[in-house]
Amino acid sequence: MEPNHNLYIYFIPVLSFVIGSVPFGLLFGKMKGIDPREHGSRNIGATNVARTLGKSYGVLTLILDMFKGFLPVFAVSALFSDNTMVIALSGLFAVVGHCFSLFLSFKGGKGVATGLGVALAVCPVSFLISIAVFLLVFRIWGYVSVGSLSAMLSFPISVYFLCPDPFLESMAWTICFIIWLKHSDNLKRLASGTEKRFKAKEG
Repeated sequence: MEPNHNLYIYFIPVLSFVIGSVPFGLLFGKMKGIDPREHGSRNIGATNVARTLGKSYGVLTLILDMFKGFLPVFAVSALFSDNTMVIALSGLFAVVGHCFSLFLSFKGGKGVATGLGVALAVCPVSFLISIAVFLLVFRIWGYVSVGSLSAMLSFPISVYFLCPDPFLESMAWTICFIIWLKHSDNLKRLASGTEKRFKAKEG
């Protein structure tokens, strides 16, 4: 039986926002007695967690932050495969939740891992392209921020060609814009030549 439209159209974005809001990087920091918001780039994302807590915690944060984007979109796609508007809203609000977390006074991470999780759910080939772009750019320049921004810029472009749909394309471009906006400090440091190349803490 098809769920009532007026119920799920509002419930799904809210639930996706709540799921996206879970601050895994901060939770791992609490387990170690270290608040990543007080070290390094003061961010709760995987890169800063790796710098402050160690590689293993960084990888766990990366995986779980991706899962926050993948899970709601995958579930919504399974339930409402013909409703790309609801699928797009689910992906967008998962990323918004990470970037403006309900549990952190509407502050949060930069959204890259969660955005990649959304890409994996809506258009797996776009996800693979974004990962390839990140790895290539990071290998050449050594900046996580440059790799991340390049990867997320490739997301809406590849969706346009590989998974064309007006709602999914709008979602991808909006996610890209939010992530670039959240990287404004990185862009300023890159422009001034003060951006640091990535080096994880051992452990």
